[in-house]
Amino acid sequence: METRSCGPDGPVFPVMGLGTWAFGGGAYWGPQDQGAVDAVVSRALDLGITYFDTAEMYNAGASEESLGRALQGRRDRALIGSKVSPSNTAPATLRAHCEASLRRLGTDYLDLYMVHWPIHADSIRHFTQDEAVIRHPPSTRDAFLTLAALQQEGKIRHIGVSNFGVRQLTEVLDLGVRIAVNELPYNLLMRAIEAEIAPFCRRRGIGILGYVTLMQGVLAGDFASFDELPEMRTRTRHFHGGRPNSRHGEAGFEPETWQALQAIRAIARTENIPLADLAIAWALANPDITCVLAGCRSLGQLEENVRAVSLRLPPPVVERLNAATAPLLALLGNNPDYYQSLAKTRVW
Repeated sequence: METRSCGPDGPVFPVMGLGTWAFGGGAYWGPQDQGAVDAVVSRALDLGITYFDTAEMYNAGASEESLGRALQGRRDRALIGSKVSPSNTAPATLRAHCEASLRRLGTDYLDLYMVHWPIHADSIRHFTQDEAVIRHPPSTRDAFLTLAALQQEGKIRHIGVSNFGVRQLTEVLDLGVRIAVNELPYNLLMRAIEAEIAPFCRRRGIGILGYVTLMQGVLAGDFASFDELPEMRTRTRHFHGGRPNSRHGEAGFEPETWQALQAIRAIARTENIPLADLAIAWALANPDITCVLAGCRSLGQLEENVRAVSLRLPPPVVERLNAATAPLLALLGNNPDYYQSLAKTRVW
């Protein structure tokens, strides 16, 4: 599989990584059989997918445990990235949570350790109900200097972030800490990072891991209306704030999102390319994207996702897709926090 590097001295990733949020089962994705996880991980390695993305919050640590079991005896073939919640980034707490992730994963080092969201009260309140931590958030400076110390100790190979904006990246870089990657939402219906964050990362040698490549099935499913989607998949600012589990409180842009999706579907039909393949290939056509993350729960899904990696979209097709989604991009704006209102964004 093709690989891309994060700057001249950064890690090298396959262009597709495996998202493991569903591993271990849980309320969001439902039960997940460990045997299926073992089969998917084994086949992924054989196909050249060597990066596996998890987090301590995914199914309360069960994702890490499941991935660790699946990689037993194969750790040397894999790159493992995990994330610490921003509520757990005070120095002593951060060290303890890093050690806990290592234990669950059954390894003595992480290839990549990321702060899951920026460290401030509006972000932290989504990870803890501890009012003391919310009122007095950990220090970004202390957190990243602790990560740098863990790197020196060999506990982690590379330091990363997830969902950080330009100002937040700059704050960390000014500490002298090398950021290897920024994990960000990126797909045909979520293009906010193109304006400022992606160019900044390019200039500073920071790789981008793109998540929600298929927008949790929106860019893969054959549904007749958004009402057919599970409630947890309609929480972003694309959808009306009155939908269940939404917290942004805005009117959303459902007609415009539907129009953009229909235009994408039409291009897929014209080019005779499966919708999911088109979405993955479009994301990889952007040279600023180091690796796209695709979750899968079966060998069939894995094979379908990998098929798209070898697809090279002609520039005119990329341009048509960009034009079809540009009106929605203009409405949603350039902030990639799609779950909060712009007034309460966690990313800047």
